[in-house]
Amino acid sequence: MRALYADTHNLAEGAGAGAMQERSALRGQRVGVVLTEANVDAGVFAGALQKQ
Repeated sequence: MRALYADTHNLAEGAGAGAMQERSALRGQRVGVVLTEANVDAGVFAGALQKQ
């Protein structure tokens, strides 16, 4: 969520985060993530923005 928001200023729920967690296993492959909505709790989003 943080990476998408920082790069594009779009907000999405955390369901697409699995690709980021598996990025070493996916390295060199083409990966698509479907963004369908921005259904996220404000507290969850604030926590995601604070993580480094």
